[in-house]
Amino acid sequence: MTNFAGFPGGTIMGKSFQFFVVRPLAVLIALALSLPALAGPPKDTFVMAKDISDIITLDPAEVFEFSGGEVIANIYDKLMMFEPEDLTTLVGGVAESWDISKDGKTVLFTVRSGMTFHSGNPVTAADIVYSLRRVVKLSKTPSFIITQFGWTPENVDSLVTVEGDKAKIIITEEFSPALVLNALSAGIASIVDMKEVMAHEVDGDMGYAWLKTHSAGSGPFVLKTWKANELVTLEANPNYRHGAPGVKRVIIRHIAEPSAQRLMIEKGDVDLARDLTPDQIVGISGTDGLRIQADPKAALIYMAANAADPILGNPKVAEALRYLVDYNGMANSFLKGQFQVHQAAWPAGLWGAYNETPFSLNIEKAKALLAEAGYPNGFEIRMDTLNSSPYPQIAQSIQATLAQAGIKASITTAEGKTLWPMYRAQKHQLILAQWSPDYTDPHSNIDAFAHNPDNRPEAKLTGVLAWRNAWADDAMNAKVVSARNELDLDNREALYHEIQKDLQMSSPYVVMFQQTEQSAVRKKVEGYVSGATFDLIFYRNITK
Repeated sequence: MTNFAGFPGGTIMGKSFQFFVVRPLAVLIALALSLPALAGPPKDTFVMAKDISDIITLDPAEVFEFSGGEVIANIYDKLMMFEPEDLTTLVGGVAESWDISKDGKTVLFTVRSGMTFHSGNPVTAADIVYSLRRVVKLSKTPSFIITQFGWTPENVDSLVTVEGDKAKIIITEEFSPALVLNALSAGIASIVDMKEVMAHEVDGDMGYAWLKTHSAGSGPFVLKTWKANELVTLEANPNYRHGAPGVKRVIIRHIAEPSAQRLMIEKGDVDLARDLTPDQIVGISGTDGLRIQADPKAALIYMAANAADPILGNPKVAEALRYLVDYNGMANSFLKGQFQVHQAAWPAGLWGAYNETPFSLNIEKAKALLAEAGYPNGFEIRMDTLNSSPYPQIAQSIQATLAQAGIKASITTAEGKTLWPMYRAQKHQLILAQWSPDYTDPHSNIDAFAHNPDNRPEAKLTGVLAWRNAWADDAMNAKVVSARNELDLDNREALYHEIQKDLQMSSPYVVMFQQTEQSAVRKKVEGYVSGATFDLIFYRNITK
């Protein structure tokens, strides 16, 4: 029996995003009047205000957005997990134990005894196998996390099987066993109730249409309601393996405007506000009945250039962009307290992090690079980003510094449910976006940022940032595979440092900031755990 905990230096840290939008007083008053008056959430109900406009689906085989990932993390147990009591140690979720073959290619998972789904059906090895096969066969955006093991819709039935009372997986690629187990803690390794899902199958869709808006898990909460751009309601599972959650229900209210969130937390209408700006955090600090909770995050804010664009595909132009961002100016003003400058593709605080920050605002250097590229007078370009704070503010700052080098950038904002499909279809020029690891191994980010084995548009590697930006480098691809396969941890870390340095100097990315999430919480609320990634946010220990 081989058990793997987290990687060395497994302290999970990172940084987050929220921002400042100026609103006339009349608008704030109107917002306050438009909010329903509440007597305050009952003691058995936890109510959170959050911008959840990015939720597109709640099917764990498809979820690849921050808010959706957080929700399903509280509905499903994954094959492998990090628990809220210890966010640094990888443990079994649905798996009680596992055996790894000497060559590291085969893993046998034993199901945790006595587990049941919300339906009452027992959790079996067949459910594990069905769940993993389903991800591969549906082939939605996050499926690459496990298809990288060599699994395809054609071969997965022979590589992921039931063996007696165990689930057996065979890895055909060269992977460290620890990396495999970490990848199986991602949201796509959520184990679904096979009988329940198949009962709602339509025309062979493996329950896809139904599971977008329903749940079939074994986790601490059951999905009762999802109304897009309105709310998510979860109900406690009294039979959860760790015991009944501390509250009977969780309500996540979609409140996009930070000023409205502030009014609601101050009035006592919600227990927690997630998207307050730094100025608002300062404004309510010390308010009776409230406390500020700061949680380090692994989320990164970056700008990316579509390399298929005839202008942005010029390496000198991409290099110039890195000198046209006022990193420190933003971090020390409207982002202060919630973001720090970070310029590498893997977040600080995690094993394998590379913390060098070689770039600063340098207009003259950028102009020289643009002249070398053949654009001494600049050019016109479109920048897409989210419509929620702080993205418009960051975009406006970059727009101003680009203009100093002659680049005229127009800004287009959209909700996540519109922005992300556009990005995954390569229909952008410049994009200002966010990224957070899917699991706590450097390969999670490095594979997305740097590895693009098939740059053809028809390849549709939509979960890969390099593909989305039409950028591929054979030497970089080889380095990523080498780092992925390296078993010596010191050598592996050195390879990841080298890759991150190369990405800084030669890639379509301008990585800028890492998040610390500051939330306003009612003092009576305890047990809310917010880890480094979006699917390490837990509600089950909350009490009031």
